[in-house]
Amino acid sequence: MALFQKAQFFTTVAQLRDVPGDATGEVAFAGRSNAGKSSAINTLANQTRLAFVSKTPGRTQNLNYFTLAEGKYLVDLPGYGYAKAPEEIRSQWENLLGPYLQERAPLVGLVLIMDSRHPLTDLDQHLIDWFGATGKPIHILLSKADKLTRQEQTLALRQVRQALASLGERCTVQLFSSLKKLGVEEAEALIAQWLGMEIPEAKPAPAPRPIRSARSAAGAKRNSRHAPGGKRAVVQRGQIKKPPAKG
Repeated sequence: MALFQKAQFFTTVAQLRDVPGDATGEVAFAGRSNAGKSSAINTLANQTRLAFVSKTPGRTQNLNYFTLAEGKYLVDLPGYGYAKAPEEIRSQWENLLGPYLQERAPLVGLVLIMDSRHPLTDLDQHLIDWFGATGKPIHILLSKADKLTRQEQTLALRQVRQALASLGERCTVQLFSSLKKLGVEEAEALIAQWLGMEIPEAKPAPAPRPIRSARSAAGAKRNSRHAPGGKRAVVQRGQIKKPPAKG
């Protein structure tokens, strides 16, 4: 998560003419509404509200840009496939998403989030075919993998890989869970490679301090205040010094 921890919201784009002009690399995040796209972005960034997680599927209507470094962006695309979205909004998505995915030069790859319990819907496949024609890579996150058993995870991963085998090395697939932080490092490494960025080395955790029981702490305190035999003592540089005897 070190690569994304400094991610910041940059701008919202409703028209392609308003996309950032300084972009040298962009990675787009797409997915069906309720597939866990915003949660995946927040998990990668180790932030709770970088990308807005809406309780109303289909609410994200524009391209949301997040900056990682100068000229490097993550782009949160509108969720698709939500039947209750007004026709005007669905039309806007099509007019915005199509040209962006097929014509945006700085776009280096697509991260497609699919619910691991319901992967490869018709709309997912349509988007893969649509973007696949560009020749750019696609990486699929099978989200909510924590809701599957180990056997079900293995089966879902194998089935999706087999279904997309015709795309060859341009399409990669992995399991992902925002709740369990599963697959975060794998996804981060691939996105960093696409953007030509190095992942900062994580700072080593400080050594844990020894845990002292309440009884041992109280005993140490008493020993520091009293000399052997019950007389008070003066502690000086870690040594117990007896008080002078009375004349």
